[in-house]
Amino acid sequence: MSILKIKNLRVSVEGKEILKGIDLEIKTGEFHVIMGPNGTGKSTLASTIMGHFKYEVTDGEIDLDGENLLEIPVDKRSRKGLFLAMQYPSEISGVTNADFIKTALQARLPEGEHIPLFKFIKTLDKASNELKMHSDLPHRYVNVGFSGGERKRNEILQMKILKPKFAILDEIDSGLDVDALRIVGENVSSMKNSDFGALIITHYERLLDYIDVDCVHVMLDGRIVKSGGKELIAQIDEKGYDWIKDEVGLVDEPINVIGKVSVGTCAVKNVLDTGNGTNGNNKNR
Repeated sequence: MSILKIKNLRVSVEGKEILKGIDLEIKTGEFHVIMGPNGTGKSTLASTIMGHFKYEVTDGEIDLDGENLLEIPVDKRSRKGLFLAMQYPSEISGVTNADFIKTALQARLPEGEHIPLFKFIKTLDKASNELKMHSDLPHRYVNVGFSGGERKRNEILQMKILKPKFAILDEIDSGLDVDALRIVGENVSSMKNSDFGALIITHYERLLDYIDVDCVHVMLDGRIVKSGGKELIAQIDEKGYDWIKDEVGLVDEPINVIGKVSVGTCAVKNVLDTGNGTNGNNKNR
């Protein structure tokens, strides 16, 4: 059993604190979910765990089996068993899917060992079929010309073949139609075993209809403010997040509205009294 442990994690971006003391522990064999509105720090947490240079850790720890991940670079975190399915997967022109995945697999092997080609092709074909992907996938450049749904399936394909200890799935449900959502959810769920755990970040409960989750966490204002079982998903679906804000005493920051906006028409044309480009001919003044 492996353990991913996050303790009092505080993270800033360009001097602004985004994560304000995250505590989380995940064991292999467990699927944890983080839910919350936009802008609460969910993707920041995912990127920080994986070691994105943009995010400055100002306090706290991220440990994998007792080893401090904050001291090692991204590629070594991957070799240690972390995997990030990105919210917006990038294109890699000139590199085929087959070469990309095979190279990633090879990087995990001890020096001098090599991947048997026939075994790799068989594994790739099996995983592609399970995800209902096109047969030409191995020969296509990574994500080039892919739809949003195809890119998300491609992320799960990589995860299925690389078999990490822990996968961080950052909104893999976005851009998926109903059928693709089911296929992705079922494939993620099928990987659950004593050697694999996942942190699943999502806004919606639809994906979780297909995944057997163990614990649900709600993130608001850069903190995990509530944790529970699957029943919490149903409560959020029914009532949203406002009741949790009330429960923990969290007040939304006021939004400063500049000028007045005419509802029902083009807001850009009807911003009044801003002092910048005011339309003096507007009869509503």
